[in-house]
Amino acid sequence: MQNPLLQPFTTKHQSAPFNEIKEEHFLPAFQQLIADSEKEIEEIVNSETAPTFENVIEALAFSGEQLEMVSSIFFNLNSAETNDEIQKIAQEVSPLLTEYSARISQNERLFAKINTVFTEKANYSLTEEQEMLLTETYKGFVRSGALLNKEQKEKFKEISIELSKKSLQFGQNVLAETNNYFKLITDEKELAGIPEAVLNQYREEAKERGLEGFVVTLQYPSFLPLMTYAENRELRKEMALANGKKAFNNNEFDNRNLITEIISLKQEKAHLLGYSSYADYVLEERMAKSPSAVKSFLNELLEKAKPYAEKEIEELRALAKTDGISEMQSYDHAYYAEKLRKEKYDIDDEELKPYFPLEKVQEAVFMLAKRLFNLEFKETTEIPKYHEEVKTYEIFENQEASTDQQQSTNQFKALLYADYSPRKGKRAGAWMTSFKNQFRKNGVDHRPHISVVCNFSKPNGDLPSLLTFQEVTTLFHEFGHALHGVLADTTYPNLSGTSVKWDFVELPSQFLENFCYEPEFLKTFARHYETGEILPDDKIQKISDSKNFMEGYQTLRQIGFGMLDIAYHTDAAKVGDVKTFEVEETKATNLYPSNPETAMSTSFSHIFQGGYSAGYYSYKWAEVLDADAFQYFKENGIFNPEIAAKYKKLLSAGGTKDPMELYKNFRGSEPKVESLLKRAFG
Repeated sequence: MQNPLLQPFTTKHQSAPFNEIKEEHFLPAFQQLIADSEKEIEEIVNSETAPTFENVIEALAFSGEQLEMVSSIFFNLNSAETNDEIQKIAQEVSPLLTEYSARISQNERLFAKINTVFTEKANYSLTEEQEMLLTETYKGFVRSGALLNKEQKEKFKEISIELSKKSLQFGQNVLAETNNYFKLITDEKELAGIPEAVLNQYREEAKERGLEGFVVTLQYPSFLPLMTYAENRELRKEMALANGKKAFNNNEFDNRNLITEIISLKQEKAHLLGYSSYADYVLEERMAKSPSAVKSFLNELLEKAKPYAEKEIEELRALAKTDGISEMQSYDHAYYAEKLRKEKYDIDDEELKPYFPLEKVQEAVFMLAKRLFNLEFKETTEIPKYHEEVKTYEIFENQEASTDQQQSTNQFKALLYADYSPRKGKRAGAWMTSFKNQFRKNGVDHRPHISVVCNFSKPNGDLPSLLTFQEVTTLFHEFGHALHGVLADTTYPNLSGTSVKWDFVELPSQFLENFCYEPEFLKTFARHYETGEILPDDKIQKISDSKNFMEGYQTLRQIGFGMLDIAYHTDAAKVGDVKTFEVEETKATNLYPSNPETAMSTSFSHIFQGGYSAGYYSYKWAEVLDADAFQYFKENGIFNPEIAAKYKKLLSAGGTKDPMELYKNFRGSEPKVESLLKRAFG
């Protein structure tokens, strides 16, 4: 039987042939494609022609194309539609890929050729993008151990393999703990305060499990409404405890030992390369440049935000006292914050949800992309999917007619997979990813295949999936990332789309969220799913007015995550007990008593499984960028075509230029922290 992963994809747009792929295809495909890719490397190394940019740097950038595609397919499935078999394969495949990467990055003959091109770059007439590729390639090899001796290289490889295994295990443990817990409630009185639509969701979950009553899980669309609306404080406490104990349960899925092992390995890796800490190693390649700059940035925000946060919590405490609660706990926060929000702005998320059916919100984000960037989205059934709930879209760019054309034309721009429903095999949260990056090769512009993955409530009978306003902003956030990929216009795949500095990558996502609070835009799509009635003006204005509700608290929370992240990756030897370390490093930002039975670190997948190690601060860093960028739009009109065209250039450039240069080309100046402070606190 032929392995579809080893054949040219004959599907439309050469998309992944999910209808043909089976689990047993992956391991042999990886083994074969790794061997094929290494042959490509050997051809570069063994060439007797003098090293040039084209036959070394460019050849390396385009090598392993099919391996990259198959890796994307596999690891995206491992996040969005995993099972025991895929997880088992992941544990086998990750070390293979890590060893393969190490063999390339530590290939002395290959690095010698790269070094020759790098040191003689003045002899070449390189474009700006080519010079960036050369610099990034050289630095990438050095940062992967190319300058180490033989013994050190072997150690570096061992560490990298162990890190890949342990990071995977961390994520699998969090997923297992999320899936293994559920709470069955048979007495509806225990769920007082929870809206009927959510109760129906809990009933449906119980039915799917063959149970009578209501089932609440730790999946976000199930857990958050309970914490927000349940009058039953003991139930809120029980659910918060279950959520906070994920991978902190003294069982086979406990992540505490993994955390200490992961950070120790990272520290050892950094020391091998001559850095004093893993944070120093990471931040050398970020806009922030150093741990001290990150700490200074976070402390500046902490100083400005803490008085606002403390005032906000005092308001909640006063409200809680009317219910006889003398000492508020973290599991009371969402409940009383929602009460206060309703009191202040007369906004109730459940009252708003009928105006935000998922389908219409998606149409709105499509419409915004059309208005800003001339993009058209057409649903297609011709693209194979990895799950029946996924929808696929072809994206076209409307090209204005030139003087010698009779009419404008549509140019294919990208493929989009939209996957919005929670499933047992899908990890929690929301993310954008790609199955294929954009690049140009042999005169052909290969367009990207982008995926947006979320966990929104499923349609229930005649009731469509209705989004909370926070979920609306989540969809816009991930779609901002998607546009970064869709609009990519570069030559090399490793400089394309979201392949930018990590503290720049959140700018497009957080920027797009701003539109959700603009009355002018909200009026175009916020309609009741049954009556078609537009969300009343007063409600739209209140959404806009409430944008900064609990902003101080949310800012402190993000600062706390960022501080904890930097602390873990600055001095691993100081960690000791994970819970004790976590409490100590976040005490300046904690506004509620810490519960000794829970830990956030053990499910902090962003830094122990994902790519945000020593980089979680970038969410706040990017907020400075997005606040400053959106202010530029606000000053000139939020749909201003000239500014949208400049912003499109920033997105399409990917990693071909220094991010600060890109930003200044767009804005005319560097971003100002004051823009964020003004937006947040007035």
